[in-house]
Amino acid sequence: MPWNPPSPRVRELIRRGAEIALNPPPEWLAELDAATLAGESRQQIATDPVLAAGARRTNRSNLLFWAAANIRAPGEPVPANDGEAPLAVARDLVRRGLDESALDAYRVGESVATRMWTQVACSLTTDPEELRELLDVSLRSISAFVDATVAAISARMDAERGELTRGTHAERRETATLLLDGAPITRQRAEARLGYALEPEHTAAVLWADDPAADLRQLDRAADALAAAAGRTRPLSIIASAASRWVWVHGRPDTGDLHTALAGLPAVRIALGSAAPGMDGFRRSHLDALTTQQMLAGLGSAHRLASHDEVELVALATQDPERADRFVQRTLGDLESAPPEITEAVRVFIAEQCNASRAAARLFTHRNTMLRRLARADRLLPRPLAEHTLQVGAALEILRWRGRD
Repeated sequence: MPWNPPSPRVRELIRRGAEIALNPPPEWLAELDAATLAGESRQQIATDPVLAAGARRTNRSNLLFWAAANIRAPGEPVPANDGEAPLAVARDLVRRGLDESALDAYRVGESVATRMWTQVACSLTTDPEELRELLDVSLRSISAFVDATVAAISARMDAERGELTRGTHAERRETATLLLDGAPITRQRAEARLGYALEPEHTAAVLWADDPAADLRQLDRAADALAAAAGRTRPLSIIASAASRWVWVHGRPDTGDLHTALAGLPAVRIALGSAAPGMDGFRRSHLDALTTQQMLAGLGSAHRLASHDEVELVALATQDPERADRFVQRTLGDLESAPPEITEAVRVFIAEQCNASRAAARLFTHRNTMLRRLARADRLLPRPLAEHTLQVGAALEILRWRGRD
C-alpha cells in the first residue's frame, strides 16, 4: 500500500503531537505497563522481575522511538525498533523457553498507545478534515511500526533459539528444564549432562541485576561466591537471561559470607531457596528461590540477599499486596511510621520469644533501653503487644522486607 505523505499542516500537527509523546506523563507509562503485563498469557513475564523490567523498558523504548522519528520526519514511515532494549527482551524470552506468542504484548501496547495518541490528536485541532487526515496517517504509522518491530523481534528470537540449541550450555539448560518440569529423565543421565551430582542436598539461587547496563560479569563472580559460601568450588550455573542466572550448589551457603561477597558485587541480588536433597529437592529449592525473588520484587524491596527460610511467612502474607498493606496498617497503627530502632526492638523482642534480656543482648543495647523502646511501641500500637504478639511480629516482618538491606 503506497504511503502518501500528509499535507504540510498535518505534518506540523504530527510533529507537535510527537513532542508531547516524547515526554509522556507517568500515568501513560503506568497504564501501558499494566496493560502489557496483564493477562494469563503474560503471567510468566509479569511474575519474573527481570522479564517484567525488560518489558517496561521496551514499552518506553518503543514509545520514544516512534515519537522521535515523527519529530524528525512527521508522517513518514517509521522503521522497526531493533535497538538493544527490545532485542535483549527477545533473547531473554527465548532463554526462558517462551515463544512468539509472548509478543502479543506489543499488540496490547499498540491498542493503549493508539487510544492515547487519539486523545493527543483531538487536542491539536478542531478542524474535522485536519483531524481525519492526522488520524489516518498517524494510526497507520503506529500499526506499521508495530508490525515491523514484531517481525524484527520474531526474527531475532529465531536466531537466538538457534544459538541456544547448540553447545554444552544448551544441553545443561535443557536438562535443568526437564528436571524442573518433572519430566521422566533418570538421575544418572541428568547428572552426566549437567556435570552436577543430584543426590546430595542442594540450595538453589536466582542471581540477577536490576540494571541491565551493569557489569553482568558480576553475576558469574556471584555464582562462584555462592559456591564458596557453601564450602564448594564449583556451582551449577545456567543463563536464565542476560541479567539473571539460575544457580545450584551443594550444601547450605553461609549468608554472612554471601553478604561480605555482595559488598564487592554492587550490581547483584540473590534469592536463595531452601536446602533439600535429590532431584525433587533440586526442583523445590529452585521454586522457593523464584518465590523469594518475586516477593522482593512485589514489595519493591531493596534487600540484596534473602533466603526462602526467612521470608516464607512474608511471601505467603503478601500474595495479595493490597490486603497485606491493610493488615500492616491495621495491626501496627502509628508503630508503622516509628523510628527504626523502635520497630526493630519489637521485632527482635518477639523473635527472642518476648525475652527482653536476650533481645537487648542481640541488639547490643542495655536492657533498660530495650524496655523503654517496648513501652513506647505499646503506646503506638492500636492494641497492647501482649494481646496480639503473633500479628505484630508478622506485620513487622513485612515491614522489614519492604525496607533497605
